Amino acid sequence: MTMLDASTGHTGSAPPTADVPVVTKADLRRAAWGSSAGSALEYYDFALYSLASALVFGPLFFPGGNAATGLVLSFATYFIGFAVRPLGGVFFGRLGDRLGRKFVLMATISMMGVASTCIVLLPTYNGSSGDWYSGGVGMLAPILLIALRVVQGLGAGAEMAGASILMTEYAPPRRRGFYAALPFLGVQVGTVAAAAVYFVVFRAHDSIADTWLWRVPFLASVVILGVAMYLRVNLKESPTFKKLEAIIGKYRPS
Repeated sequence: MTMLDASTGHTGSAPPTADVPVVTKADLRRAAWGSSAGSALEYYDFALYSLASALVFGPLFFPGGNAATGLVLSFATYFIGFAVRPLGGVFFGRLGDRLGRKFVLMATISMMGVASTCIVLLPTYNGSSGDWYSGGVGMLAPILLIALRVVQGLGAGAEMAGASILMTEYAPPRRRGFYAALPFLGVQVGTVAAAAVYFVVFRAHDSIADTWLWRVPFLASVVILGVAMYLRVNLKESPTFKKLEAIIGKYRPS
């Protein structure tokens, strides 16, 4: 049995040929924007939750006589998003090797955008003036909040690795470090943007937990999802993935 060398696409006997996809400057630029800007937009949503956990989720979803307990429970849901991130990385990492890098990036941005948009619609524990359903839903409110946080965590766990892998496979050999770092820069931009949005909202009202204003930053996720999907839907698949897929296809039984 001959062994396949994934780096060259050659076996010990007959070297098969595989067309190497040509990466133009436009393709590289599109990939850079799709990865870095997409990561910024996705982590904007992820960071919004951390700020809301500290500022509004305690009294709205974990009310009680002790405000400190509500704050601790709120931060516990914040932690859940980080706890499930490794699971998202493993699960979507396998999917990325089978279905492609673009598929994973489209899936993660969709998960984050849908989850954050659904937070806008969540009723709270006791009901508030900013709820569409003023009666409150009791324990169902924190359960739904936790479920959406899990979806966010799964998506975020695959985003950074997926975007960096895509850029590594797209970039010219001597600039792989630079291009692979762009998604991580996007993460920091998204985090700062989320903080700036909450700063503006708090400047508008002293106690946003008592109004609908706390939902506004999450509502922006609808626009963010549209922008991110636009950036990534026109993104071409990783040239390295396409090359290896073509080589492996030669050895699959017909």
